[in-house]
Amino acid sequence: MTTITPSPDPGDPYIADGLAALQDHLTQAARPAPTATPAGTVAVPADDVVSGEPAPVSRRVRRLRAEVAEAHQLAGLQEDDVPLLLDTPKVRKRRRKANEAARLHALSREPAQLAYSAAKARRRINIGLTVALVLALGWSTAGVQVFASDGADAWSPGWVFAWFVEPFMSIALLCFVAARAFFGTRGQPVKDPVLDRVERLFLFLTLGMNAFPYLPGVAEEFSFPRLVLHLLGPIVAYAVVTGWPRLLAQFAALDHGLPTSGPADPLTGPLTGLTYGANTAGPVRATPSPEVARLIERARELIAAGELPQAPSAYRLQRTLRCRMDDARMVRDHLSNPSSPPDPGMSRP
Repeated sequence: MTTITPSPDPGDPYIADGLAALQDHLTQAARPAPTATPAGTVAVPADDVVSGEPAPVSRRVRRLRAEVAEAHQLAGLQEDDVPLLLDTPKVRKRRRKANEAARLHALSREPAQLAYSAAKARRRINIGLTVALVLALGWSTAGVQVFASDGADAWSPGWVFAWFVEPFMSIALLCFVAARAFFGTRGQPVKDPVLDRVERLFLFLTLGMNAFPYLPGVAEEFSFPRLVLHLLGPIVAYAVVTGWPRLLAQFAALDHGLPTSGPADPLTGPLTGLTYGANTAGPVRATPSPEVARLIERARELIAAGELPQAPSAYRLQRTLRCRMDDARMVRDHLSNPSSPPDPGMSRP
């Protein structure tokens, strides 16, 4: 016996609902799995895709998407503090200047730099005083020519030779000053009364010849400013001649802290050579004389008081103790090595 199963009726509501649910399930299963959206990008909605191609996007939408992506990137970078630890160009420039100033300050306190600075200062002073002395003597030459010509006609023999009166005195005076300056740089200022009188005589003659034509009772019409102007040249020349050697002696006595012991060095070593006793073949004094012993005790007192360094140079001792250079060297040698007599051969400055 055969049983006939009736076919479902599509118009049945239960069957229609089951077919619709089955169709939705198959459609969801056929779609691809969603992929993760990379950071900093914006996913395109499914509605913007038509037939597998992105739908047209307006300029405003693209600009907004770019701003959003940039904001995500900036938010991640702002959490890093490394850029705040870097030096700006202004900080590096200030640091470079500070380091340079510190090194220059340290260099200015080194003995070699102190000696170099003193040499430059002495050279500038020598140039300035030389120019001042030459100008003062040149100013004085014109006044002496008026006195020596005694009203002679211009370009006459007496008028011409009158110009040579002041130069030959000035040349001799300049030679004396140059000699004093040379010995002053060696720490041995010239103290000769005869030389002092000769210099004063030259300057007095120059002063008198400049001032005489303009003195009261001699000049037809006395003028005090004119007299002062003609006295200015000789007075300045006398001041330069008197003060220049003293300044050079002070430069020579400067203590820059350079080493005073050890082998001779052309830059920082000893400045003087051999020292001989009385310039004879006999031995040099091995024991100090009573006068030198007194100077040694005085030097020790000054060292203890802090007025002299622990190892003073001979030039410093000569200037402080006001003694001869040979005695100053013996005092220096005894202070540097009190257990043995001074070396009869070599003596450092």
